[in-house]
Amino acid sequence: MPPQSEKSTPESIATTHPGRPPEFSAAERKQLLHLAHQSIEAALQSRELRLKSPSAHFSEPRGVFTTLYLHYQLRGCVGYVFPVMPLCQAVAETAHAAAFNDQRFSPVTAQEASELCVSLSVLSSLQPVTAEGIEVGTHGLVVSMHGHRGLLLPQVPVEHGWDRETFLAQTCLKAGLAPNAWKKEAKIEVFTAEVFGEIGHQ
Repeated sequence: MPPQSEKSTPESIATTHPGRPPEFSAAERKQLLHLAHQSIEAALQSRELRLKSPSAHFSEPRGVFTTLYLHYQLRGCVGYVFPVMPLCQAVAETAHAAAFNDQRFSPVTAQEASELCVSLSVLSSLQPVTAEGIEVGTHGLVVSMHGHRGLLLPQVPVEHGWDRETFLAQTCLKAGLAPNAWKKEAKIEVFTAEVFGEIGHQ
């Protein structure tokens, strides 16, 4: 399954859910962010990235989105919705794809690579939900219908000030569906994400 691109905008980096301890320690976050940079640098230098033997935590299959910023502007965002591979491999692959395969942008250059700011969104599994069960600011959203699927990360509605119905409508539009498809036959699923990244990169 190829990674999927996902729009995002500059966010308050290093966020998690209120009242819930972070899943990843500061050291683990640093390792994963460094791995994303290593993946991009390896590609620019035309060399193979050799992943070290991961910890048990990093070897767990997880969905993840890697978002790149340059001078506080979005520079690429690609991810896996489903847990199709170990987390460390997913981070490496999505970082590479965000840098070089997000069709909204030209490939990242070597000069840009040293100035990139990376943010990671590590996803939970998808869970079916009713519209009333969606918690804006906590849940990411997937809407599916007739072979179309749209996804928006949990931070997106917060960044734009959307309420629940606007969040649903925008996710439908992302799927190429009518904005009210969520009221009809569309399947609604939610996930949570632990979001963390780098601060202070220009």
